Amino acid sequence: MGNNSNPSYVFLKGNTYYINLTQHPWRSLKTKGSQRQIPLVGSALWAARRIKEVNAASPYAFPLYNKTATTNANSASAAINKWLRPRVPEGCVIHSFRHSLRDRLRAVECPSDMIDQIGGWATAGAGQAYGDGYGIDKKWEWLSMI
Repeated sequence: MGNNSNPSYVFLKGNTYYINLTQHPWRSLKTKGSQRQIPLVGSALWAARRIKEVNAASPYAFPLYNKTATTNANSASAAINKWLRPRVPEGCVIHSFRHSLRDRLRAVECPSDMIDQIGGWATAGAGQAYGDGYGIDKKWEWLSMI
């Protein structure tokens, strides 16, 4: 799973695998803060490796949802929610994982600004936008604690 294999947004920096979440011609981002590098640990790393094995010839992680020039994210979410329904408590949907991520990082006393940077959430205060933010290694440290 090196820098030159597909899907083209899973990378290795040092000993850390990560997703380079960025805008592509086939998929836009919700906000500028959505663009970020997210370390892969645990099940996320396992899933990324599996996706790369299965889709080695495609630039898309989930080619089923890229039949045209754009990603059909609504269909992907609907399919995942349908699969989740019998497996999770009532009311849980794919978006619930974002809430769970925040809760799990809080549980290990991760700093709020780190949580915001990992999750792509807007941060309070103008000073939060200064500098380059946390490096991939620091993000990996916090994510590996959960």
